[in-house]
Amino acid sequence: MDFSKDLVTPDVALVLQLRTINDPWFPRLETLKCKEVTEAFSPFIPLFLSPKTTEIEIEFEFTEDTPPVVVASTIARLSTLCPDLERIILNDLPRDLVIIEAVSEMALACNRDTLQMFRVDSPLTKEARQAVFRLPRLSQMWAVFQGIVSLPTVALPNLTAIDVEYHSNMNWLRGFHGATLDKLDSISFRSESNHIGDFLGAFESVASSTSVQNTLSEFGFYTSRAWDPKYSSLLSFTQLKEVEIEFSCKGGCSSRIDDGIITSLAEAMPKLEILRLGKEPCAAPTGVTVNGLIGLARLCPCLSKLRIHFQAANLVEAANNAATPSPSDDEQAIDRREDCALADLEVGDIRIPARSGLKVALILLQIFPRILNIKYTNEEWSSVAEIIGDFRRIRAFVHRSGIVYSLPTYLTIASNTQPGSMFKDRNALQDGRR
Repeated sequence: MDFSKDLVTPDVALVLQLRTINDPWFPRLETLKCKEVTEAFSPFIPLFLSPKTTEIEIEFEFTEDTPPVVVASTIARLSTLCPDLERIILNDLPRDLVIIEAVSEMALACNRDTLQMFRVDSPLTKEARQAVFRLPRLSQMWAVFQGIVSLPTVALPNLTAIDVEYHSNMNWLRGFHGATLDKLDSISFRSESNHIGDFLGAFESVASSTSVQNTLSEFGFYTSRAWDPKYSSLLSFTQLKEVEIEFSCKGGCSSRIDDGIITSLAEAMPKLEILRLGKEPCAAPTGVTVNGLIGLARLCPCLSKLRIHFQAANLVEAANNAATPSPSDDEQAIDRREDCALADLEVGDIRIPARSGLKVALILLQIFPRILNIKYTNEEWSSVAEIIGDFRRIRAFVHRSGIVYSLPTYLTIASNTQPGSMFKDRNALQDGRR
């Protein structure tokens, strides 16, 4: 149901009010999902539920003037109306004391032997936190910590994914020391704290007392503030496949990523598939050079998506200064990197030297032969994206023709053709004359 347009007319409301919670519309309903639920409609949600309902997902829509009392009353009754809830998802809740009390009441009343997913966008009372962080079957959860919060020692043996939001200090991390988290695969943190500090170091210290370093494959930290993460704290998480750490360059570049950092991460995490460090890369001429990109491609063959600050000017400089290799050396260099799976590269506002789009495209193709998409905000990259697209089409055509050329041959074809002009003559292409 989508209530982005409120269709609860007075006549409809009268009919709804005549119903009772003991007479649900759908007595066998197992799953209820609602979007854009307004305060006006929320009192009618219980009429759709039944004792057989095991999954509830509601996305609320509030304004600043919305009184939370009516919504809170509805939330507090969910676990009573649905005594065997397995999955509960409540999005976009206001951070109001009345809502916190209602959500906590619902959490305490949930059946601890059936609840498997608790993704509720609200803080909890101390009593509710103690209950939720010790649910035996819980596999996925959101946790929102507001102010100075303490946790009991966490015991969630079946937890596979957790998303934590906090805006104050890191006292709550102590609850994870020695925690039972035997199956934890994914963890994300979100914070708008004025002082994030060495969060990665604090997390690594706590995680070392658990089994998380052996099970974790996805790690994320998201903030809209400037931040200088200490990436070395992640080196012990050798099973990671996805790493995403956001920070802002608004007001000046805050990225400290260089070849040493990127190489250390690649060596420690050979299974990496997705790596995003920082938000959209800014225009500052800092970051990884061609050496770091080559090392990343060589050490992480499964890498498919990448977003980091890197120096496009250094790619051009490396291309200009490179000595011409012998054919055998060139083929060996290509073969070593042929397996790199990188398809998507986010470059944001990184600057390119004037009239260097072709060289940047060719060296990227040399490092990442499977690259498909360039995501950019700086229009200087449009020619790079176009050249890479042309190259992909040329290679696909040649392969369909049953002729296999080396990558240098493809690059020669591309370098002698104006960007965007390769496939304007479709008939010539089909006839194999071009």
